[in-house]
Amino acid sequence: MQAVILAAGKGSRFKQATKHKPKCMLSFNGETLIGRMIRQLNQLDLKRIVIVAGYKEEVLTKYLKSIESRVPITILINDQFATSNNIVSVAKASSVLEEDETLLVESDVIIRDELMDVIRDAPTDAAIVSSLDNWMDGTVVTFDDDYQITAFVSRHDQQEALASDYFKTVNIYKLSCHFNRHYFLPYVRQQIRSFGGNDYYETVFGALVALKKGLLRAVVVDAKDWDEVDTLQELRLAEIRLNSNPTEKMKRLSRQYGGYWRFPDIKDYAYLVNPFFPPEKLVQQFQTELPSLLTAYPSGMTVNSELAAEAFDLVPKRIVVGNGASELIQAALKLIPGKIGVIRPTFEEYPNRVAGTQIETMITQQMGFHYTGRDVIHYFSKHPVNCLVLINPDNPSGNYLQKKEVLAICKWAQKLNIRVIVDESFIDFVDAERHPSLLNEDLLKGFPNLIVIKSISKSYGVPGVRLGVLASGHEALVAQIKRVLPIWNINAFGQFFLQKVSSYQLAYNEGLVVFYKVRKRFFRALETIPYMTVLPSQANFFMVQLVGVTSQDLSSYLLESANILIKDLGTKPGIEGEYVRLAVKTDAENQTLIHALRAYDGNTTF
Repeated sequence: MQAVILAAGKGSRFKQATKHKPKCMLSFNGETLIGRMIRQLNQLDLKRIVIVAGYKEEVLTKYLKSIESRVPITILINDQFATSNNIVSVAKASSVLEEDETLLVESDVIIRDELMDVIRDAPTDAAIVSSLDNWMDGTVVTFDDDYQITAFVSRHDQQEALASDYFKTVNIYKLSCHFNRHYFLPYVRQQIRSFGGNDYYETVFGALVALKKGLLRAVVVDAKDWDEVDTLQELRLAEIRLNSNPTEKMKRLSRQYGGYWRFPDIKDYAYLVNPFFPPEKLVQQFQTELPSLLTAYPSGMTVNSELAAEAFDLVPKRIVVGNGASELIQAALKLIPGKIGVIRPTFEEYPNRVAGTQIETMITQQMGFHYTGRDVIHYFSKHPVNCLVLINPDNPSGNYLQKKEVLAICKWAQKLNIRVIVDESFIDFVDAERHPSLLNEDLLKGFPNLIVIKSISKSYGVPGVRLGVLASGHEALVAQIKRVLPIWNINAFGQFFLQKVSSYQLAYNEGLVVFYKVRKRFFRALETIPYMTVLPSQANFFMVQLVGVTSQDLSSYLLESANILIKDLGTKPGIEGEYVRLAVKTDAENQTLIHALRAYDGNTTF
């Protein structure tokens, strides 16, 4: 058997990344794409590897001379690459394809090493295919109960209603001499004569299986075992999906800061959202309005302030809406000079927005990450600041200061002309008292030094719409923040949510009642894990100390064994030792995590 790799294309969607080299020479986890493919093909008993080059062929030729390959490498040139598609590359290799059984491979296909065993054992005249995930694009196939391919369907002809019947081509084919000589290559030549070279060889496969049943079979592999990349972002995502090192994979996933719909197998216990909101009816309303929300401008700052004021029973001049709480954090801290007091460990978005010399830090680990309002006043009385940041409940500890404690801090700070920022992103998850929030007209007017910030994303479970609010009795400061923000700082999806959310307040409150019960059950279950010490929490997560286990090992194990992503707190400022953070989700999801945690022995002595 031999291999023919199609590598003539420029990869124009990679833009500047392929300006000086062909797409197949892009780096993937420390290897070039073509170097990785050649290394993998060397696992097979091949006669030769033939590479059809085109764009920057001189760069590729020079590179191929520098790499080691047990299997001899031959290079063919497609000098028509700029004006044709891959059907011409196939034609350029036709004499080779006629000689031996051939693996036909495209150079931008990335597969796990383990897949080479499947390819070795596959029958001839077969296409490697996988289930069709929602992020995949390109040609698909259908096949019958005997795995005989019945159709090749281009992206333009695919029907959403038939998506469950489609399987994505991996662009690896195992073809016999007989198939190539008598079917494939004659039709390739005829297709080029009739319609020119601006076509794909899959078109020929489609015509052949339509004419003669059973010419090609499907060999199904797992979608998680391969990827095909057409942009630099897709390449970086593939580096995560196909990374064989679970620790490195976890680090790279964490650096994505979300966007996990591209990783459909991932179960996310790292990011913190309400598991019981929004309700299905609200989601359906978004779906109904989708065409309008995509194509219409949202309203400006004035209208959105009015909507937020209505939602939180405030007056518009005391509230501003942000593209997530992070936008408001940045805007507020830019307007507040001097020292900023933070309590660590904390949500690092606050200290990250100011210079390190501006930060005065209160460390709480020696208190078991549990602190009171009196502790805060005592520390910052000795370490003066111009602005004090309180996350309440705190992230990642879940520590909660009762409302009277926060008001006592505000009174103390007001006497010293200290601004107080209270981040209430997790306040709705508090069941320690009935009305914990400071988003109240009378309180804001009574404490003009107080700024309240709230992430709508976390509390209402809609991080995709990017919403947050900032409220203060200091009307001039709110007006100043509105002036520094863009007039269209939130999109139409965010505005639509603000318009609708008040209608769902009852459903929201009912969801919180369920949440409180689920959190208690999850806490009790976590306490049964022998290598864990769980900190009490009033938020929608738990901070956990690990005993005899490293946070990196546990996080890597969960990702590798169960596709579970948790927050490793090992590098978070203000924490020494082994800690992780676990999001509270539904009972079923929590049970999935508990089961995975119990399966981990971690080499503990328990």
